[in-house]
Amino acid sequence: MSSIVTGEAVVLELRPASFAARALGLLLDVAFSVILLVAILIGLSAAGEDLDEAATRALILVAVVFCLVIVPVGVETLSRGLSLGKLATGLRVVREDGGAIRFRHAVIRGLTGFLEIYLTFGGIALTVALFNDKSRRLGDLMAGTYAVRTRVPVEQPVPVFVPQRLKAWAAAADIGRIPDATARRATQFLRQAGRMAPLSRSEMAASIATELSAHVAPPPPAGTGPDDYLAAVVAERRNRELTRLAQSRRRNTETGERLQRLPFGS
Repeated sequence: MSSIVTGEAVVLELRPASFAARALGLLLDVAFSVILLVAILIGLSAAGEDLDEAATRALILVAVVFCLVIVPVGVETLSRGLSLGKLATGLRVVREDGGAIRFRHAVIRGLTGFLEIYLTFGGIALTVALFNDKSRRLGDLMAGTYAVRTRVPVEQPVPVFVPQRLKAWAAAADIGRIPDATARRATQFLRQAGRMAPLSRSEMAASIATELSAHVAPPPPAGTGPDDYLAAVVAERRNRELTRLAQSRRRNTETGERLQRLPFGS
């Protein structure tokens, strides 16, 4: 999984498309292009009686370029990285920085795709995609793009509470200004801990707990495991922030009510 940082300093996670999803989307796009080409060729054959051989060949060449290059480029440009195959498989092509692709990227992908998909029957595209971590085909490498998943399952929030035996300690603990990166790591760990291997889970919990201990005093009671320690600190920090927010709103409401009672303009 890769991530980008927006102009508002918000971290967004982008999940690269799997090889299977990209291959299925590519097959659907190829099928659509071929069906469109066949339909145009049937129309040309019906009108071919009135055309000489040179004109017929020229029209066939134009039809091939139109269906296999111009249409894919136009669709990706107008839809900012989508196509029928990508819509069906829940994918979108984006730039390496996570932004929407432009005409330049679509042209490079379209021209390269004619070579690696149609002239080699997909051999180059599939071979290149197999040997890179984001399943990028040759056109993606040249254009600086890759495909990401747009249908990401929504993770249900995992409730975090202060363990019963740590409630007294957490209520009296001095929790200082925890760096945002450390707080985010702790929260993500608690959310994903149930899906982690035991060894990885214990090592990561101990590492994050060590980072948090520099901002929390006094130390927890003897025998407290890093998982419980993280849950206690994260939950107590959240509870205190919610309390401060509620108090701030109440003060603002009271101030507003007092201002309304003042005899302005009398």
